[in-house]
Amino acid sequence: MSPFHGIHTIDTGFHRPQFDAAYLVVENGRGAFIDSGTSHSVPALLAAVADAGLNPADIDWLILTHVHLDHAGGAGALLQHLPNARVVLHRRGAPHMIDPAKLIAGATAVYGEEEVTRSYGRIVPIPAERVDIADEEDHVVDLAGRALLCLDTPGHAAHHISIWDEKSRTVFSGDTFGISYRELDSENGLFIFPTTTPVQFDPPTLKDSIRCLIALQPDGICLTHYGRIGDVERHATTLIEQIDAMVERALACADAPDRHAALVAALDDLYIPRAVAHSGQSSEQVRELLHMDIELNAQGLGVWLDRQQRRAARPSS
Repeated sequence: MSPFHGIHTIDTGFHRPQFDAAYLVVENGRGAFIDSGTSHSVPALLAAVADAGLNPADIDWLILTHVHLDHAGGAGALLQHLPNARVVLHRRGAPHMIDPAKLIAGATAVYGEEEVTRSYGRIVPIPAERVDIADEEDHVVDLAGRALLCLDTPGHAAHHISIWDEKSRTVFSGDTFGISYRELDSENGLFIFPTTTPVQFDPPTLKDSIRCLIALQPDGICLTHYGRIGDVERHATTLIEQIDAMVERALACADAPDRHAALVAALDDLYIPRAVAHSGQSSEQVRELLHMDIELNAQGLGVWLDRQQRRAARPSS
């Protein structure tokens, strides 16, 4: 398939086909990666460079939407192959890429050292001198005269940016604009839902970020999970409704004896029937596809509930 306005979708190979995407934007013989996948993804990204008729030295930028390891864990390893590239990311994420010890420790605490190595490979630090900060004001990356505007879009993570490419009228949304798996596409269109993974999910902020992206009136949005989608206003409405529904269910589970199990059950009840009706697949097929997202989203809602409870317990001044 020919690239759309020089935008190449790259399957990073994380977990399963068409699960995790990075993008290569090409303009006038120069290139910019948006996200990197894991260290295991480096061969696929370098192959995309060659397929686009470029050399690694022609890549000027690596823009990271956020520093979660499935999207940025391979940045340091990729950069070793890109002699002229600079890395652009949020101010809050930059220290964790320059010294990824905390990222590694956090992932290891959750998954164990063996699983972290299997899933993400070796996480290589990024030299500080090759980092540019996309600060909270609008930050423009110049790709051979093509403006890539970095926007502060927290809610999924406090260190999240999205990228607006006016030439193609496309937003690269990272995880801000939710998840849509191609396996659930049907004659009804695509199935989309928010991602509320730990540890920084914030519902009002995420809804504001979605509205910020829609205000640009994009023709399409490039998701990390997975690919470019259209009909963005309708999907934005769905996402905001789903965020509200997830929060409502989370609050109802706040005092459950086994809160996490209750959250998982509540999300299962929210997602699975809707996905079955949309896709025509069986409950078992859909649950197999979505079980990890349900687990991680339940964890994220749990962290958010804890934060709400801590705020409520603070003495008023």
